[in-house]
Amino acid sequence: MIDTHTHLYLDEFAPDNGAAVERAIAAGVETMILPNVDLATLEPMRRLHGLYPQHTFMAVGHHPTEVGAESARAQLGYVYDELSQHAGDYVAIGEIGIDLYWDRQYRERQMEVFGLQMDLAAGRGLPVIIHCREGLDEVLEVIDSLEKVPEGVFHSFGGSATDVERIRRRGDFYFGINGIVTFKNSGLRDVLPAIGIERILLETDSPYLAPVPKRGKRNESAYLIHTAGYVADTLGLPLDVVDEVTSASARRLFGI
Repeated sequence: MIDTHTHLYLDEFAPDNGAAVERAIAAGVETMILPNVDLATLEPMRRLHGLYPQHTFMAVGHHPTEVGAESARAQLGYVYDELSQHAGDYVAIGEIGIDLYWDRQYRERQMEVFGLQMDLAAGRGLPVIIHCREGLDEVLEVIDSLEKVPEGVFHSFGGSATDVERIRRRGDFYFGINGIVTFKNSGLRDVLPAIGIERILLETDSPYLAPVPKRGKRNESAYLIHTAGYVADTLGLPLDVVDEVTSASARRLFGI
């Protein structure tokens, strides 16, 4: 099983971040994709990957909540540097996108930063990991402005069937499904058929959004099995089929 989005390198898992990787492997989650957040998270992410190079892959990008007043180019300097100096180390650009949930102050700057990273991904032939929270209109506006749209995944998707259709019209996109689908009041289970198993990627977004029956606890990649089970039950599929299809999609998208 593949966790396509996990932050096991963060301080929440210190001092032994590797223990969470070991628990995931023991639980059958043998592959994990680690997206960074900002410049400060590069070093711990690279360190954890160095300990488990056969089980982890990395993505580099500037998270929308970290976008500030500086010019977009200045904020993205480290992303360009990493891809220039260590291009072979990364399987995607992410996580990137638009987040207007906490603050709308830098809406236009977020869109600019997102657009530049989408162009960077397209130019390098890399997929993107898109973070979109209360910003789908803005994300789609940026995508519509691109000369070339990279393929990618809408991470932590929680939208409607209409949102799925709007996104699919724009390009070759998958939908990251995590613990949200297990929440009692979530309508996401009703949307899964509109997505279809061929377009679902499994993720945890650890340490956030722990699935039922672990809700309220620190999430980790080992808990992916619970989300997979809900997806299987909702779509009426055997768990091994969900594992097989979503893992194949992840390998195709990220080239792993």
